[in-house]
Amino acid sequence: QVQLVESGGGLVQAGGSLRLSCAASGSIFRFNAMGWYRQAPGKQRELVAVIRVSSSTNYADSVKGRFTISRDNAKNTVYLQMNNLKPEDTAVYYCNALVVTTTMTAYWGQGTQVTVSS
Repeated sequence: QVQLVESGGGLVQAGGSLRLSCAASGSIFRFNAMGWYRQAPGKQRELVAVIRVSSSTNYADSVKGRFTISRDNAKNTVYLQMNNLKPEDTAVYYCNALVVTTTMTAYWGQGTQVTVSS
C-alpha cells in the first residue's frame, strides 16, 4: 500500500515562497516518476513539475524559473520549492507517484492548499 502525505501549504503574499513536501511510505526508488499537480477551483488538474528516477525534471511553462522540484531519497520525500508566488498559483497541490511495469499505476496524496494573496 502506497501512501503519499503532503505538507507545507498555506497562505502567503504574492512574491513570497513556500516549500511543499511529499513523504512516501517506503522507498521512492520504486517509482518511475514523482510529480506535483495542482487544481484551482473550476479548473482541471494540471501538471506542475515532475522528477524521474534518473533525476531529470520537467516543469509547466507557467512555473519555470520560479518552482524547483527535488528529491531526498534517504527521507523518501519529494519537495516543491515555490518562489515568487503569484495569485494564479492558488490551488490545491497534489503529490503523484507513478509506477510503470506492464501497466501504469498512479498514486495520489490528499492534497495541500496553497493560497497566494495579492
